[in-house]
Amino acid sequence: MKRLTTALMLSLASLVLALFPAQAADNLKAFPPADKGMVRYVLQLPKQPDESNFKVELIVGKMVEVDTVNHYFFTGQIEENPLQGWGFSYYQVTKLGPMAGTLMAINPDTPKVKRFITLGEAGLNRYNSQLPLVIYVPEGVEVKYRIWSAGSKTKEVERG
Repeated sequence: MKRLTTALMLSLASLVLALFPAQAADNLKAFPPADKGMVRYVLQLPKQPDESNFKVELIVGKMVEVDTVNHYFFTGQIEENPLQGWGFSYYQVTKLGPMAGTLMAINPDTPKVKRFITLGEAGLNRYNSQLPLVIYVPEGVEVKYRIWSAGSKTKEVERG
């Protein structure tokens, strides 16, 4: 009996593992291909025990040669667009730039360095391992991400 249960559990586990890539591929069928001059990035998040304690930050930018003193960012925005008829959204950056930054004076002989300069706007998105996060950006632009998590302990706020 124990062997039968173990065999059944292993079979079920292999079936689930086999279906997940297919599910991700099926979910991508809802998303349009990237337009000319654009690139589609897809982020499939791992399952978490309580996904309401997590958020995803999409970081959009590109490598640029700049000085080491000033702080830089690109203007633009990440737009959330509903996918008609599907009940979920995709994200899009139609234009990255121009680049802006602080204007601290530096020695003109200071060598420049390559740094990842990001879009000035950064927002936290809902964590959902069931659907891919899809973002369209112009060619030459990269997408990175960061996972934010909250502790399970909450604190009381005093009445004022």
